[in-house]
Amino acid sequence: MNFKHLRYFWTTAKAGGIMRAGEQLNTTPQTLSGQIKQLEEWLGHDLFKKRGRGLELTSEGRVALGYAEQIFALGDELEKSIRLARGQSRPLEFRVGVADSVAKSVAYRLLEPAMGLAEQVHMTCHEGKFPELVAQLSLNRLDLVLADEPVSRKIGVKAFNHGLGTSSMSFFCAPALRSQLQGPFPKCLHGAPMLIQGPMSSVRQQLDHWFNKHQLQPRLVGEFDDSALMNAFGREGRGVFTSPTVLEEETQAQFGVEVIGRSTELVEEFFAISVERRISHPCVAAITKAARSDLFAA
Repeated sequence: MNFKHLRYFWTTAKAGGIMRAGEQLNTTPQTLSGQIKQLEEWLGHDLFKKRGRGLELTSEGRVALGYAEQIFALGDELEKSIRLARGQSRPLEFRVGVADSVAKSVAYRLLEPAMGLAEQVHMTCHEGKFPELVAQLSLNRLDLVLADEPVSRKIGVKAFNHGLGTSSMSFFCAPALRSQLQGPFPKCLHGAPMLIQGPMSSVRQQLDHWFNKHQLQPRLVGEFDDSALMNAFGREGRGVFTSPTVLEEETQAQFGVEVIGRSTELVEEFFAISVERRISHPCVAAITKAARSDLFAA
C-alpha cells in the first residue's frame, strides 16, 4: 500500500471534499483525485460517492477511514516516543486547543502542570470554537483539546474523551451592585442585570433551564463567548455573572467581586480530548493527573 495515497484519502475525508483537501495539502484537485483513484484500484473498492456537489464516504470508505486514523495516530505517537527515547535536547512540542467556552483561569490551571515537566516544553495554544478544534485534532494538528463538553460519536471523528473533573457554579457581582440586589439568593437574581455565556455554551443551556425551574427572570444585559470579557464587565458592576466554584477565591481576588450564591444544580464538566485512547504524551498525562488529584479533587 502507498501510504501517501492513504494520507491523501484521509485528508480528503476529513476536509469533506477534494477542493478543500487540495488547499490543505497544497496539491491540485486533479493530482489528488488521481492519487485517491490509485488507492481505490489497489483496494478494489470505491471509497467515495458523489452527493450533490460534494463527496460522501462509501461503507468501504468508512472502514478505510477508521484504519487510516489509527495508522496516522500511531505514526505520530511513534515519532514522539522515539524522539523522547533518543533524549534529544530540543523542546517537547505540545499543541493544544482550548474551547472558547472554557474560562481562561480554568484553562491556565489545567495547562500549567504541562509546563512543570522536567524536560523543556514548547507549548502552542490555540483558542477557538469546539467543532473547529476537534477538526484540527482529527488532522493531527493538535495534540489535545480542552473543552467543557465531550466529543460526540455522531461527528465521525476518532477521538477519546478523558474526563478531568466537574465544578458547581458560583454567582458573582461587584460590591456596589450587590447592595442593590433585593432578598436572599437566588431570589435576588429576579430582575437583576445578568451577564451570561453565549447560546452554544453548555453552561448557558443549564442556566436557562435553572432560571425557568426557579421562576427567575433576570434582566439579560450581555451575552459573551469570551468568559474573560464577561468577567471584566462584571468587575465594573455591569451585571451578575457565573464562574466555576473551584475558582471562587481566585475570581474574587482577581476581579474584586463578591460571591452572592452557589448552585450545585449547575455543573460544568471539563474534558481533555485526544486521539490517544491510552495517554502517552507527557504533557497530556501531567494535565490529567493534576486535574483529577488537585484542581477537581473531591
